[in-house]
Amino acid sequence: MNKKIWLDMDGTFVDLYGVKNWLQKLESYDPSPYKEATPLVNLSTFARTLNKLKKDGWEINIVTWTSKKSCESYDEAVKKEKLNYVAKHLPSVKFDKIKVLKYGTPKSSVGTGILFDDELRNREEWKGLACSQKNLIKKLNCLVKKENVIK
Repeated sequence: MNKKIWLDMDGTFVDLYGVKNWLQKLESYDPSPYKEATPLVNLSTFARTLNKLKKDGWEINIVTWTSKKSCESYDEAVKKEKLNYVAKHLPSVKFDKIKVLKYGTPKSSVGTGILFDDELRNREEWKGLACSQKNLIKKLNCLVKKENVIK
């Protein structure tokens, strides 16, 4: 079994879309929504679950996009905020890889494993098991218990 997990950030475990005026800010090349976003999951429980999976030999990764509105300097600012978010909110989790891809890059380009993502198009193009973000921690706990994950 390919014991790799790939987690999207925005809309999966980070509530980017709940930030006031998030779209207008991103369209104005303002990376602040990535810093201001609140979590969509209980971060303590999430971290404990991810760490249990790591102890069981799972590779834990993040695959996320830059903003749709893009230029090189803005992409770098977005990447910086996303990396800072992970470091601040999930300091106990040692991610194996964190890939911040240019918006629209097929996420399957990073490799294989199980993808957790809120966007249907990303799940459809993924080569392997792809699950929605709904009940994320419950689905991850299925892996901890060595049970099948329901999409």
